[in-house]
Formats: sequence, structure tokens, C-alpha cells
Amino acid sequence: MSTPQPGQPEPAEPEPTEEEMRAAWEEQLRHITVADVLVQTAVSLVNLAGRRLGLGPDGEAERDLAQVRDAIDAVRALTPVLERADGPETLKPLRDALSQLQLEYAKLAPGAPPAPPSPPPAAGSQPAEPGTGSAPSSGRLWVPGR
Repeated sequence: MSTPQPGQPEPAEPEPTEEEMRAAWEEQLRHITVADVLVQTAVSLVNLAGRRLGLGPDGEAERDLAQVRDAIDAVRALTPVLERADGPETLKPLRDALSQLQLEYAKLAPGAPPAPPSPPPAAGSQPAEPGTGSAPSSGRLWVPGR
């Protein structure tokens, strides 16, 4: 293999064939789990909901509270399945992000119906302690001093 001279572009790598791309895809599918896809879906929904709250670079131009509500409901529906696969402690960052979305949504949609209670925690999980920033397992928001 020759070394390119200064100022000359490096030789382009050949495009993979359809067969090589299919083999790479099959290899990825051998290693991915349903839980991996569900976590990625939940994270994508949280990120999209943040943008639809108006927290993205375009601010309020992207605000769509109906989409935020749907994203919150979808992540809440996925949470019990993810807890079975990964355990409740692994999902703490996701639950925290979901709690923040719910708070922001509640601030922006004062006429919105209250969210149904969160699904019960997985068997053996402990409710969050006050002051940790997590919503308790009852589904109600923790309010300092209460």
C-alpha cells in the first residue's frame, strides 16, 4: 500500500456490496436484544419530548404538547418491561428524565388532565427517598417539605 503524497487525497475505500451490508446487519442482529431496542426507543422519546416542550434550539417553535403527552405515556408504558429486563436501578436516569418531562408538561399544560398513576415498581424495588430527586413509587410527585 502506498502512502499518499502531501496535498493528494487519500484513496477512497470501496463501497461495501449489498451482500457485505446484509452480513454486517445480520451480525448486529445476533448481538442486539429487545431490551436494547426498548431502551433506545425510550431515550429517543424522552429527547423528542424535550424538543416538543420547546427546550431545543428552535425553542417554542417546536412546542407540541400533544406529542409530549404521547411520549410521556409511551415511556411510562415501556418502563415496567424495561425493569423486568434491566432492573429498577438501571432505569433511574430514565425515570428522572421522565419525571422532569412530566413536571415541565404540567407547567405548560395547566388545563391538561392529570396523568394516571405510574405503574407499580417492580417486585423488590425500594421507593425513592425524599430529597433524591426521584418521584416516589406511588406515582405522585414528591414535593419538598411535604
